[in-house]
Amino acid sequence: MTGVSVRVRFSPAPTGYLHVGGARSALFNWLYARHTDGTFILRIEDTDTDRSADHLVDAIYDSMRWLGMDWDEEIRQSDRFDQYRSFANDLLAQGKAYRCDCTRDAIDARNQAGGRKTDAGYDGFCRDRNVAEGEGVVVRFRTPDEGVTGWDDVIRGRVEFDNAVLEDFIIVRSNGVPMFHVANAYDDATMGITHVIRGEDLVNTTPRVLLLRQALGYPDPPVYAHLPLIVNEKRQKLSKRRDDVAVGDYRAKGFLPEAMRNYLVTLGWGPRQGDEIAPIETFIEQFELSDINNSPAFFDIKKLEHFNGEYIRALTAERFIQEASNVLPSSVPAYIFQLFAPNVQERLVTISANPIHDLLGWITGPPAEPDVKDWKKVMNKPNVPAVLDLVAERLGSVEWNAEAIEACVFGVGTELGAKTQLPVRMAVSGARTGIPLFEPMAQMNRDEVIRRIKAARSRLDSDDDGPA
Repeated sequence: MTGVSVRVRFSPAPTGYLHVGGARSALFNWLYARHTDGTFILRIEDTDTDRSADHLVDAIYDSMRWLGMDWDEEIRQSDRFDQYRSFANDLLAQGKAYRCDCTRDAIDARNQAGGRKTDAGYDGFCRDRNVAEGEGVVVRFRTPDEGVTGWDDVIRGRVEFDNAVLEDFIIVRSNGVPMFHVANAYDDATMGITHVIRGEDLVNTTPRVLLLRQALGYPDPPVYAHLPLIVNEKRQKLSKRRDDVAVGDYRAKGFLPEAMRNYLVTLGWGPRQGDEIAPIETFIEQFELSDINNSPAFFDIKKLEHFNGEYIRALTAERFIQEASNVLPSSVPAYIFQLFAPNVQERLVTISANPIHDLLGWITGPPAEPDVKDWKKVMNKPNVPAVLDLVAERLGSVEWNAEAIEACVFGVGTELGAKTQLPVRMAVSGARTGIPLFEPMAQMNRDEVIRRIKAARSRLDSDDDGPA
């Protein structure tokens, strides 16, 4: 294909959400198009009219735009039914396809009677029966009885299928709607698609498309690159029954689009130079299909959180406040958030309500119920009761500002030869870690701070094992 301008396409079905695997496929197509100054086409596979609606397509648009992907051309296959039907009629006229009135039950019964598995596929029963057009009649492609259909895959190497094991597959449903194999073969050929970059779960559909292309008079196939599967921590293919698979799920959980896009780039591919976390322009410059790994890509939520945390810390203060204000929990007054936004920004891995509440909610609301292990680790030390007693006493008379509170707490530590900040933090906030302690304490009522310290001290007396 030397000298041919690259034309790639992403072809999602309108399911109402964009799967992370689909998003990765879209992104790799987009990266390759931008790397080669080619054309990126968004082609909506809405041939299944019973499962297609505008709002389902809009969900795809929304997720792709959120991830920062634009497209140069767009089509919807439902607008091209007449062209697909014309193609199917040409195949019928040439004897490369035929009509079939077999029901699924009849096919299964014949397979069983012939000693084959009931799911062995279609047996070619109607090839020479000259079935007339009518209710319940489909159109099947007549696959060759001999030879192989194959291609050289950029990622998987040589892939071949014996034609003898390929069933005569349906190309037009009984309701007259063309199957997506016909639509894809026709569109790829007539739109000049040069590279097909998609998930390896579609490998088994490729010989059908190649056979249809040949029947259409386009013997030269595009370059195929079948991407490795994305798997969870148990090395299982991502499934919506057990995993968060929709891009929208991660958007709702507080992941930034730049971080999500950057992480998706690393699922099966990595830059030859530089870090994995980098501007998208860096990846566009380096992206080559030959660098894609053929092993399954592990979707590591911890790594995604790491990426997201890095992107959160790189935000301007203004954008961080804007993003976080959209999810600010009711337990955190806006003025408190504004005061401590820089401290929060340094510690978040997602911009969402719960972690913001955990960091700030205790300032104007009740402290968190301490984690048992953290409580024991911090509070079950011999000198902690004395620390809490003396800090509570001294805080009653200091000036109520961060500097004076800090001096008081550390002064008790010097006097008793003990660590004081962690026990005080646990008593006041209910947590072992968090934002710097003394400025938030200064925003609280003095009596409330002392009450919490005394309550923690009483808990030590009443329950040696700490909180239940």
